[in-house]
Amino acid sequence: MDTNRTFALIKPDAVRNNYHGEIILRIIQAGFTLKAMRMVKLSKFDAERFYAVHKGKEFFDRLTTFISSGPVVALVLEKSNAVADYRALIGSTNPHDAAEGTIRNLFGETITQNAVHGADSDENAQKEWSFFFAQKDILD
Repeated sequence: MDTNRTFALIKPDAVRNNYHGEIILRIIQAGFTLKAMRMVKLSKFDAERFYAVHKGKEFFDRLTTFISSGPVVALVLEKSNAVADYRALIGSTNPHDAAEGTIRNLFGETITQNAVHGADSDENAQKEWSFFFAQKDILD
């Protein structure tokens, strides 16, 4: 399959600062097609389930507290090379290290409050979008 999908999450800091519209526009302008979109406020319990892979790491509580602090926008995106292209578009985890013009460079504040999350593999993308969307919610 030439085209594949990835999962993206616009974090509470970007939503709180009203950057989510600009971020979605930049994603579309980079050639991605939106296949599903949902705004939701995660409970701390759901945030811990979503980030369970990081349980036990020193930043786990800080991350889950932050991600449950306000609304997030969950997205399923489609494009050739979706995972790698989206990760290039968002830049390094630390906004201060992110390449100029990347989403995290433009809209991120700290390593935790870095505007967006992006899946790191095709397998994780599917696991992550399945947390937010039923299959029937994702456009063909």
